[in-house]
Parts: sequence; C-alpha cells; structure tokens
Amino acid sequence: MIGENIFLRALEPSDLSQLYAWENEPANWLVSNTTVPFSRYILQKFIESPQDLYTQRQLRLMVCEKDTQQVVGAVDIFDFEPSHQRAGIGILIAPEFRQRGYGLESIQLVKKYLFDTMLLHQIYCNIMTDNKHSISIFEKAGFEICGCKRDWVRTSDGFVDEYLLQCMNKKETPSVNKI
Repeated sequence: MIGENIFLRALEPSDLSQLYAWENEPANWLVSNTTVPFSRYILQKFIESPQDLYTQRQLRLMVCEKDTQQVVGAVDIFDFEPSHQRAGIGILIAPEFRQRGYGLESIQLVKKYLFDTMLLHQIYCNIMTDNKHSISIFEKAGFEICGCKRDWVRTSDGFVDEYLLQCMNKKETPSVNKI
C-alpha cells in the first residue's frame, strides 16, 4: 500500500527492536490496553506468526517513509469480524515523526485497503475524549463520533471517557434498516 509520502508493509524480522521499544513504552500502554511489558521472544513469535487477517483476526502493518524507507509507525487492524464485515483500527506514529501528515495518510491507506480489497462494510476506532489531535485526524479521514463510553479508561488522574468513531464504506449498497 503506497501513498504520497509513506507506504504500509507487512512485519519483518528486522522490526523486532522497534516493536520491542514501542510495546514496552509505558506511555503507549494506556491507549493499547496493555499493563505489562512484552518480551522479545513473544514479539518475535508474533512477527513469525502468519499475518493473515482471516486466521488471526488481526494484522499489524508498519508505516514507512517512502523516500528513506525508515519505519515511522504502525497500524493495527484488530477485532476483524468477517461475518459482520467490520474491523477496528489503531495507529501509532513515533513521536519524532508526528505532525508530518503520516497519521492521516496511514489511516487513508488502510481504509482504502479495508474497503476496496477486504470489502468491509465499516471500520471503527476508540479514542479517549481528551486526545483531541487523534480525534481530529480520524475525523479528517471520514470517521464520525457515534458514541461515548463514560468513565471507560482509568488513568492515574481518574477515569476518562472514550469515543467510538465509525467510518462506513460509502462505495457499497446502503443498509436496509437505517435508524
């Protein structure tokens, strides 16, 4: 999946050190619902496992700069439900590569893949209500806030609400039973 400034690619064995750093960064744990570190062994097994969305119900893609081929982030497709034609997505852009448009372009590329190749009906994401930057990026990519889960995420400062955002595949035939 190639965009203007970035491309998305499958996991490679050479990604182990980068994944190890990101997965074991406590600042990332809050948004990934993680509370314990990952070992290199577990991450290596994850990289070596078949990266098939239908089998694993998840897929991680690495975000790379087009010119340098440097890894700048990752996109996760998770909770894939083929019978309901939906999946969740999450994105991480390394702090030193933020504010360059890579997040929005990554979302647009994975959205095109999920709608045009996987033929999904909808994709969704969950974002804490105080993460205004992420909300803005997903809204620019066509996602809409459709619900709010109250006191959903516990932080060291207390509970934070979390928005559910959805993006529907506008290229397919509309649903019969719209509310």
